[in-house]
Amino acid sequence: MSTQARNEFGGQFGGVELFGKAHSLSALFIVALRAVIGGMMLFAGLGKYAFISGEAFDASGYLANVDPVSPVSGIYGAMAATPWFVEMANVLVPLTQVLIGLALIAGVFVRLAAFGGALQMLMFYMGGIEGNWLAAFDSTLIYAVVFATVAAFGAGRILGLDAYIEQIEIGGQPLVERFPVARYLLG
Repeated sequence: MSTQARNEFGGQFGGVELFGKAHSLSALFIVALRAVIGGMMLFAGLGKYAFISGEAFDASGYLANVDPVSPVSGIYGAMAATPWFVEMANVLVPLTQVLIGLALIAGVFVRLAAFGGALQMLMFYMGGIEGNWLAAFDSTLIYAVVFATVAAFGAGRILGLDAYIEQIEIGGQPLVERFPVARYLLG
């Protein structure tokens, strides 16, 4: 890869024209970012399984102990008081973390996986609000932004399986031409 090549990107946001030129190493760093955030999520999910950590994940403690100043404290409290919801969360949180991690590392369904990661981090962020404005930019918010960045850059097309999946021919057309909605899941 030449370090002299330039990649251009841009668009409009709120009526403002945005334009930039990225260094060719940007592609390498977005792949590294995708792999690192995927690895973080994979190991976070694996660590919630008793056969690995020695202790089963229990969402009820987190949900029941959200600070009352958090805008979601009532909702999370109600979730903690609902046994079937806690059991569902105990299965879905680690499972989705493992799947998100694997998808990001492999570069498959990256936008869908990154959206799931960002959503999960935003839910953790909302539950972690304690009323201290100095803590407004905690790690879960930063992780949510990293997931959104990975999705926005279509990081699965760079050394990822999404580049190949998008070109699978269905009825003589590439998948993303035949089903344009796939562009929002892949990439």
